[in-house]
Amino acid sequence: MISVRDWEDTQLLWDYQQMHHEPRPCSVGIGLGSHDLGVADTTVDLYRRGMMPLIVFTGATSRTTQDRMPRGEAEHYRDRALELGVPADVILVEPHARNTGQNITLSRALLEERGIDVSSVLLVSKPYEERRAYATARKLWPEAEFVSASTPMTLPEYVDSIQDARLVIDMLVGSLQRLLIYPAQGFMIAQAVPAEVIRAYERLASRGFTSRLVPEIA
Repeated sequence: MISVRDWEDTQLLWDYQQMHHEPRPCSVGIGLGSHDLGVADTTVDLYRRGMMPLIVFTGATSRTTQDRMPRGEAEHYRDRALELGVPADVILVEPHARNTGQNITLSRALLEERGIDVSSVLLVSKPYEERRAYATARKLWPEAEFVSASTPMTLPEYVDSIQDARLVIDMLVGSLQRLLIYPAQGFMIAQAVPAEVIRAYERLASRGFTSRLVPEIA
């Protein structure tokens, strides 16, 4: 049972994850693989608006996507973009990444292999992972400028689109945990987290929204 307080706490985490960057033209757009095809749709929309000349879709499969995207997240994103009319020659596929860090490092390696000069990246993620993706990219690719983007929508709209409220809350809790512990492990830059957001995260974790938490390393 998800309580009113649970939703209030989830909203705090959702709001914190939003970077509120204004999309601007960048060297390349990178769509981070996940269970959410909305990432591909938003990447296509930004391409159509002239925000980048080239798209990289990155992602293998995970326990969340292995059934619905058996050929890999990046491949399914590419198919979606082609269906929406994006030319095949402006899409690159990175099919091996299994976490956000690999999304960044393997996409960077692919672009370097192709001899593509990158000074700025439009980083497209799920709405509740903008900040996590940005912090990871800044750490692993400090030479590039990053602009965060996601599908503009509210938390209730996102839950309706996914049709799995508990999964969304679990993912938000997991994303916040990583923002708290990964900087010390060298996986992302540190960012200030408001005390009220930390308290909301702790309450949700204590209520059992823990399926996407990772073991903490002392």
